[in-house]
Amino acid sequence: MTKVKATISIENVVASATLNQKVDLNAVVKGYPGVEYRPEQFPGLVFRLKRPKTATLIFNSGKMVCTGAKSEKEARRAVIKVIKELKKSGIIIISKPELKIQNIVSSASLGGLIDLEKAAYVLGKTMYEPEQFPGLIYRMDEPKVVILLFASGKLVCTGAKKEEEVYDAVAKLHLLLETQNLIFYD
Repeated sequence: MTKVKATISIENVVASATLNQKVDLNAVVKGYPGVEYRPEQFPGLVFRLKRPKTATLIFNSGKMVCTGAKSEKEARRAVIKVIKELKKSGIIIISKPELKIQNIVSSASLGGLIDLEKAAYVLGKTMYEPEQFPGLIYRMDEPKVVILLFASGKLVCTGAKKEEEVYDAVAKLHLLLETQNLIFYD
C-alpha cells in the first residue's frame, strides 16, 4: 500500500461579523461610489476588496458576511480592512466586530482512484446515486463536515469551521479508504 499525501486547497472561507450597531448604507455609497447597493433587489450592500480578493455584504443592522477569502486569517483581515474603509469615509464604528467563521470550502486530491460503489457500502452515512450525481456524499461526524468524493480521488470538503478540521477530515477519510482497500494507486 503506497501512502500518497493528499494535496488540499482552501477555496473559500465564509465569515460573519457583527458590529452591534446600525450602519447607514446610503452614507457608505456616498463615501464609496464603487460599492454595489440596490435595495430594491437585495437589502445588503456589496463591498469588494482587491486585496484580499473578497466580497463583504454589509446590512444596515450592522451584520456583515465576508466571502472569497482563502484562509481564516485572510477573512479576518478583509473584515478589518472593510471596517477601516468605512471609518475613513466618516462612518462611525463604536465597537470591535465579533467575527465568526461560518464555513470553509476546500478541495483535495487523494492521488488514487476510488471504488465509490464499495465506499458507499463500507463508509456509512453516505448518499451515492451515480445516475443523479457522479460523486458520493459522505457526512463525517468528527470533524462535522460533508465530503463530496469522486472516483478520480478528488473531493470537496464543506462545513468546516476551522482550517485544521479540513486537514483532519481529509487525513481521516484518506486513512479509512486505504485501510478498507477502497483507494487504488497507479
